[in-house]
Amino acid sequence: MSDDAATVLVVRPRAQADAWVGELAALGIAARALPLIEIVPVPDATGVEAQFARVEASAAEPVLVFVSPNAVLGFFEAVARARGTRAHALAWPAHAWAAATGPGTVAELRQCGVPPERIVAPPADAPQFDSEALWSAIAGWPWVARPVWIVRGNGGRDWLGQQLRGAGAQVHVVQSYGRAAPTLSEVERALLADALARPVRWIWMFSSSEAIDHLQALAPEASWQAGRALASHPRIAERARALGFGAVTLVSPTALSVADALSQQRVG
Repeated sequence: MSDDAATVLVVRPRAQADAWVGELAALGIAARALPLIEIVPVPDATGVEAQFARVEASAAEPVLVFVSPNAVLGFFEAVARARGTRAHALAWPAHAWAAATGPGTVAELRQCGVPPERIVAPPADAPQFDSEALWSAIAGWPWVARPVWIVRGNGGRDWLGQQLRGAGAQVHVVQSYGRAAPTLSEVERALLADALARPVRWIWMFSSSEAIDHLQALAPEASWQAGRALASHPRIAERARALGFGAVTLVSPTALSVADALSQQRVG
């Protein structure tokens, strides 16, 4: 079966996976959602709201670093839940900055009402969208004694926090959502079974090493040598190869980059 007949399996959390399927379809790419990470609300919404209140009351120019779209949505929803209002009704503090690791996070910030002029992120043509790319964009800012809140899920790398602390910033970590192993529906279990039985029919799209870990847990006896994958970061590509995927292609985490990568594979 040719690449032209292959379907992309989008394994992001459900909301993002469904959005990606739509974006890829608009580019003529067949795709299905198979969420391999479950997003759950943060248990302590009042704690998140208390941190936001500190941002609002800060006399400095505080910076909130959002590591993903889910970090943004979880943060605003938690604050809104604690205050008894709607997430999109919250007013962004005029003196605060929102730092984002990539375009998806920027888009979610703007959806939540953060003014574009208060958002900083890697340039749209950056080769990678991650903590390192964001740090390259903000490393020259004045950080000594500056309050910074890193908004993320449970766990994750602390690389950016280490850079900020080293530069003199006062760093706080806020958990705005939780990540968990997925609970697949009957349709999704059938989709996974087909992907295992006919690997040439599917191309996996990974944007998280954690999703690969969950895939291994769901199919511990599977052989992935005939499997093909797209990975949005070198670390994720390494994890896919470690699991046994025979062909792994590095792509930027945009639908257009995925479409370009698949087109080049077909030409090749």
